[in-house]
Parts: sequence; structure tokens; C-alpha cells
Amino acid sequence: MACLAMVSCDAAAPRTGESAVPTVTGGASAAAVLRYVALGDSYTIGTSVATDERWPDQLVARVAASPPGAGTLELVANHAVNGYTAGSVVRRQLPRLDDDAPFDVASLLVGVNDVVQGVPEDTYRADVDTILTVLLQRLPPGRILCIEAPDYTVTPQGAAFGDPGTQRAGIVRVNEILRERCEAAGVRFVDGIFAIAGEAATDRTLVATDGLHPSGAQYRRWVTERIEPAVRELLAAP
Repeated sequence: MACLAMVSCDAAAPRTGESAVPTVTGGASAAAVLRYVALGDSYTIGTSVATDERWPDQLVARVAASPPGAGTLELVANHAVNGYTAGSVVRRQLPRLDDDAPFDVASLLVGVNDVVQGVPEDTYRADVDTILTVLLQRLPPGRILCIEAPDYTVTPQGAAFGDPGTQRAGIVRVNEILRERCEAAGVRFVDGIFAIAGEAATDRTLVATDGLHPSGAQYRRWVTERIEPAVRELLAAP
């Protein structure tokens, strides 16, 4: 089955444009710039939207507008790639973390392509555990965010990737697995994304021009309603 992002899968998937900003001297401390690395699939690299509309870029911009002394984020790498599964993250993205070190915050959003490609749930679970184990070797649990996967099945092109009811149930299940593994590891799981994406069934402004992925407007809601509050808690922590 084709990958969700309508590009080649893990073995030959090209890297999509990586979002980064100039390095800022300094490490993680109160009111400091925290170096941030994003991992995942098309939803994090922002297929079919402009760079500044991707949710990691919107997040960094909003946090940068915080009052002085609140701390901020620097997106040093967005390693996400179209069509990637959790196993792809293990094989292709985790090895790149050495190039990003030191970094202070990481995010993970992955799972929809596991559903589309028929990856067994036990394999997805094991791959998520591997990702979290590697990240926890570099960061404390409070500096890792796992983001719930959205519901693509309600979009105009959603039915092109399998029966919508079956695929939707699969996405619900991988989100349950990701939540379970995050709770076991003490890592923050950001939910509410699936519900926001579901509103695209009646609000097409939430869908990108490809008829499949979220628009910049939908990503803005992800950030303002769900992800930014979690990050502000992170920045406020000692």
C-alpha cells in the first residue's frame, strides 16, 4: 500500500526540506533558549504547507513572542519525513541525533503510516519503546513531548488510503499505544489532535491543498489549543 504522504516509503523516501534556524549560544536554563529537535512523519514536516505554517515552526514563533524571562525554543532540526513509520524513525532519524547534540527538547508524532502500511501493533509498540529509550538517554522525561496522530480519514482524499472506518480505528489504536508507552516512561502525551483533525469533515479550511494533510490553520489550532500549553509548562519547570 502506498504511504500516506503519497511518496516512496522508508527504503527510498527522500528527505523533505529541513526547518532550522541559526544556532544560538547557550544551553537549557531558566529564561534560556532550549534547543529543540522534531521527529516524525509528514505531519511534522508539514507536507503541502509553507515552512512557517508547519506546527513546530508555529510553536517556536509563538513561544518566542512570550514575555522576557519566560524562556524560548530554537528549532535546530526537523527530521520528519513523508511516509515514515515509527520503525523509519528508529532507522533513519535517531542516528541523526548525534549531529544535533546537545539539545534540550524533543517531540515525536508518528503512527498514521504504521496504520496505512499495515505494521503490526506489537511492532509499532516496540519501535515507540526504542525511540523513547533513546530520547531518555539524552533528555529527562519532562523534556520529551509525544503528539497524538490526527484523523486523516475525514479529508477529501482520505478514502484513497483504505476503508475510512477501518483506518480510523487503527489510528485510534496507535494513539492508545503511544499514550500507554508515554505513561509508562513518564513522558508527556499531548492529546486532542485527533479531535481537531476530525473537524475537517465539515470545515475544509482545515485541509491543505492536497486534500489530505492539515492546513496551516489546522496546525495553528494544534499549537494554540494543545501543544503550546504543554510546552509552556515545560519551560516553566525547573
